[in-house]
Amino acid sequence: MVGVFMIIVQIIIGGVTRLTGSGLSITEWAPIMGVLPPLNHDAWLAAFDQYKQYGQFKHLNSGFTLSDFKFIFFWEWFHRLWARSLGFVFIIPFFYFLINKYFSKKMIWPLVLLFILGGLQGLIGWIMVQSGLTNTSISVNHIKLAIHFIAALVLLVYTFWFALKLLVPQNQSYQNPKLKAFLTIILALLTVQLIYGGFMAGLKAARFAPTWPSINGEAIPTNLWAQNWVDHPINVHFVHRGLAYLLTLLIVWGFFKIQNITKNSALTCLKQASRLPLILIFIQVSLGVASVLSSRTHTDGHFGVFETFAAFHQLAGILLLLSLVYQYYLVKAKQYV
Repeated sequence: MVGVFMIIVQIIIGGVTRLTGSGLSITEWAPIMGVLPPLNHDAWLAAFDQYKQYGQFKHLNSGFTLSDFKFIFFWEWFHRLWARSLGFVFIIPFFYFLINKYFSKKMIWPLVLLFILGGLQGLIGWIMVQSGLTNTSISVNHIKLAIHFIAALVLLVYTFWFALKLLVPQNQSYQNPKLKAFLTIILALLTVQLIYGGFMAGLKAARFAPTWPSINGEAIPTNLWAQNWVDHPINVHFVHRGLAYLLTLLIVWGFFKIQNITKNSALTCLKQASRLPLILIFIQVSLGVASVLSSRTHTDGHFGVFETFAAFHQLAGILLLLSLVYQYYLVKAKQYV
C-alpha cells in the first residue's frame, strides 16, 4: 500500500509537470547521472542552453529567464526523482522479505513483473518526452502522453490488486456473475474515459470550449462528424464530457444494485465499497466542470487556479478507478496462496 500511495503521488507530480509545461525542460535521459540537478550557475546555464535548442523554447517560451527555466526544470526533475525512489522502495524490501522467506513461491514472479512494469514506465515516459523534443513541437504527442498515463494506471492497479489479495478477508468476497459483468462495463468505459482525459491534457482541449453545460454554446458541436475523434480538441472534449455523464448514471445505478444485494447480509466490505465510487464520481465531475470553466486562466509555465482544479480532477479520477477496482475485486476475489 506504500507503493500504491507513491504511484498515486508520482502520477499527480506528472500531472503538475504537464500542467506547468515542464516535461521538455530536461532534454536527455540519464537514469544514473540525472539524479542530481545542476549544482552551479554554469551547469544551470548549460542545461538552459540545451533547452533553448528545441521548439518549446523557440515558439512558446522564448522570453524565459533562467529563473523561469529553473521552475519548470524542478517539476520534471522531481517527477523523475520520485520515480527512481519508487524503485528503491520496492527493491530493498523485496530482497529483505525474500531472504526472510515472507513470500510464498507464487508471489515472487508477480512481484518481479511489477518491478519490470515500473522500469518500462520510465522508458515509455522518455519516448513520450522525445516526441516533443523537435524544432517545431511545443509539447509532447498527446497519444503518447495518454499511453504514458494509462501505463502508470496499469502499474497502479496491478500493485493495488496485489495488496487486496493480501488484505481482504476471503469471507467478504461475493461471486455474482451479473454484477461482475456490470462492473466490467463500467471499468471498460472508465478506461476509455481516462484515455480521453490524456487526450484532453495533451491537446489542451479544455481551452477550446471553456463553457458548461454547453460546448461553446452548442449541445452538439457543429461539424462534429466531419472531424477526427482522436486529434480534434472539440471532438475529444465532447467524448470526454459524454462519457462522464454516462459513467455517473451507471455508477449511481450500480450503487443501488449493490445496496440491494448486500441488504441484510454480512458483506460489509462490499456495502461500504459501493459508496466510494458514488461520492467520487460527483467530485470528479464537479472538478472537471471547474477545470473547464477556469481554463481561460491557464498560463504556460505557471501554476494557478486552473492547474489546481485540473490536478485534483486527475486525483479524483485515480481514486475513482481504485474504488471501482476494489468493488470488482470483492465481487469475485480469489485467494492468494
